[in-house]
Amino acid sequence: MKKILESQKLFLREFNLDDCQFVIELLNTEGWLKYIGNRNVQNEAQAKVYLENGSLKSYKENGFGLYLVALKTQEPIGMCGFVKRENVEDVEIGFAFLPAYQKKGYAFEIVSETMKYGFETLKLPKITAVALANNTNSIKLLEKLGLIYERKFQKENQDLLLFVKNVN
Repeated sequence: MKKILESQKLFLREFNLDDCQFVIELLNTEGWLKYIGNRNVQNEAQAKVYLENGSLKSYKENGFGLYLVALKTQEPIGMCGFVKRENVEDVEIGFAFLPAYQKKGYAFEIVSETMKYGFETLKLPKITAVALANNTNSIKLLEKLGLIYERKFQKENQDLLLFVKNVN
């Protein structure tokens, strides 16, 4: 288990294949399905492929990826980290939490520390974020974190908003 960082109540660590059950649970929550989209991860084999082709591959290729967010008790509660999309220059921050851990300050705590890690350790010059135009909770969090709305765009018939924060 490679720990990435620790905050007051939480820590961030790399995903591994022992996290398949948690991945199935998180990716099938109402919020994930509504705001991120169905990844068709219903069983252990699909979760393994999701991790291998996503976070685990990104750790090797980019030196970062999406990480598991856990309470200090080791209980997994969400995911947070960086995504490097093909044909997109900038690195995007992403996050999602189980419903029981939303609106408790956990997202702000870990996303702010993750952004600090991105700027200070990974030396990213800029961090972007994308949210569905109707995802008011994520938009409020991004603005609270100091990301600035840049533009609206469409992808797969959905209105998306792009937010940006530069290193300074």
